[in-house]
Amino acid sequence: MKKILLLTTGGTIACVLGKEGLYPEIPAEEIASYLPEQHVRYEVESKNLMNIDSTNMQPESWVKVAEAVHEHYDRYDGFVITHGTDTMAYTAAAISYMLQNLAKPVVITGSQIPIHYKRTDAKKNISDAVRFACEDIGGVFTVFNGLVIIGTRTVKLRTKSYDAFESINFPYIARVNHSEVTYQKKIPTTKGKKMKFNSSICPDVFLLKLHPGTKPELFDYIKNLYKGVVIESFGTGGIPFQERSLVEKIHELIESGMTMVFTTQVLEEGEDLGLYQVGRKVSENMIIRTRDMNTEAIIPKLMWALGQSNDTEIVKNIMATPIAYDITPPKYDKLTIL
Repeated sequence: MKKILLLTTGGTIACVLGKEGLYPEIPAEEIASYLPEQHVRYEVESKNLMNIDSTNMQPESWVKVAEAVHEHYDRYDGFVITHGTDTMAYTAAAISYMLQNLAKPVVITGSQIPIHYKRTDAKKNISDAVRFACEDIGGVFTVFNGLVIIGTRTVKLRTKSYDAFESINFPYIARVNHSEVTYQKKIPTTKGKKMKFNSSICPDVFLLKLHPGTKPELFDYIKNLYKGVVIESFGTGGIPFQERSLVEKIHELIESGMTMVFTTQVLEEGEDLGLYQVGRKVSENMIIRTRDMNTEAIIPKLMWALGQSNDTEIVKNIMATPIAYDITPPKYDKLTIL
């Protein structure tokens, strides 16, 4: 029988209705009580880490979650973390970097409707998550609406529907249907490897989503507040270089020691700065490219990388190294064909 630890952090799954709307209050023990009474695969123990709306989740909160898994790693066969859906993808990616070489499943789930509501999806999601946490597989995963997604490829696409999450640029790992798990993507086992725990992060990262009319003067304020900038560019990596050109300010930030990371606003297939003239204007050695990573993974990965070193080259190497399937190897990347 597998021994599973349920860690709760709040979110919609734990919400009750108050005078000012829904707020998380339901404790871990009550959430665990909604699991099926008769099960032969597992026994579940629970622990409350925090009880917050995931909108209030901070990088320091990611550390608490990772520390809890690390602290109890040898005592349990799998872990389930309940979490609000709004920032679940960031947390899934963050702990994928803090907890590497996992030989056990760490599963994150939540719901679109609170667990005590009649039409809730919480009971199915938590039951599916615990079932998958019994699998002989290592890594961080999200389980939602019967789908198992690798942590670094999880993106929330819908605000209200039960099928809120999708796997971007990577196959679904599996589907869960009651007690049956059907795999769609096998990943290599990490059994025999020692789990690596490193929760050092630097939260001083800014995300800028470009739009027509973005003022270059904005970068003068950024450089005084942050150590790293992620730019969501247009298309495969376009940066305005004529009217309201951003190129000069970007170069200034690079020269000042700022870590500059480029991605695309487009969800699928990733960036390719070298494809068009508008991308090559900034395609140089000290710019960090992200290929087909999603923003929800880029942000925590950059925070984690900056937590390891202030050396831009070291940070660049960390960002370019695939971790927990966050980057498609170049030979499989469609953009290399162009």
